[in-house]
Amino acid sequence: MAKMPNQKMKALYIMDYLMRNTDEEHPAPMKELIAYLESCGISAERKSIYSDIEGLQLFGVDILSSSKGYFVVSRDFELPELKMLVDCVSASKFITEKKSERLIKKIESLASRHEGGKLQRQVYIADRLKAGNEDIYLSVDTLSEAINEKKKVSFRYFEYDTEKNKKYRNGGGEYVVSPYSLTVSDENYYLISHYPKHEDLTHFRVDRMSDIKIIDEASEDVKSIMGEKFSIGEYSKKIFSMYSGEDKRVEILCENSMMNAVIDRFGRDVFILKVDDEHFKVLTNVDISPTFFGWIFTFGGKMKITAPIEAKEQFDTVLKNFME
Repeated sequence: MAKMPNQKMKALYIMDYLMRNTDEEHPAPMKELIAYLESCGISAERKSIYSDIEGLQLFGVDILSSSKGYFVVSRDFELPELKMLVDCVSASKFITEKKSERLIKKIESLASRHEGGKLQRQVYIADRLKAGNEDIYLSVDTLSEAINEKKKVSFRYFEYDTEKNKKYRNGGGEYVVSPYSLTVSDENYYLISHYPKHEDLTHFRVDRMSDIKIIDEASEDVKSIMGEKFSIGEYSKKIFSMYSGEDKRVEILCENSMMNAVIDRFGRDVFILKVDDEHFKVLTNVDISPTFFGWIFTFGGKMKITAPIEAKEQFDTVLKNFME
């Protein structure tokens, strides 16, 4: 008797079924596996299924058996890890609602269908603030490729007018920049790059970039612009919400209760100096910008800029303008 077309792939069908449908609480009995294989046009006997499962175990698939049947014990991702990924996707503003739903479906497929149902029940997307640009994923892919290949990119950049319509900057013309890094700040993707019209680095919101193309021209070396000691990681840490300003060494007097906020912002390696039993000082480099002042203002007087004097004066000016 001729073999059925799917017969040679019997072990793969068994693995797929066990991965999608079983876990420790939901084993598949032998008769269920036989019925599934038959529905796929594959004839199977118990002995051959035992042999296939043994082969899958030797291959590395973590399959166990109980009195109730066979089930997959461990997977590439554990359920708590998948829950964390689902939370990140559903909470990310730069991922559109439509794409969030697709990504979560894919994450669900990494668990059994029973555990996937648990993931779906915790998802609330519709009422969250989400980006409207579906092209951001292709944009990120193109920019990542350009960064890896050290090539320049061209694009058009827009903002919204009072009628909520796109208005292109630069007279609608293209920007040509050397891309260096992609980063997420305030739930938005940004491209850190060098635009020849500016001396320092420039940041562009990825969801506001369109018509992105890789140019067959080498990017400028970032260290030739920013110096040999330049580090993208250190640079990102001192930028507040991607609003760059004048780079300054600042001294901030803080109440002890502000330690968590300081570490969240600057990391555990930030230089801290104890002042007294109730205060400490932070010494670090930041870009002096309105968003930096806004961060200080957030804590209602529990942080104070003590140096340099020009930073204190700028902060005073910002506060006076705010009061007016």
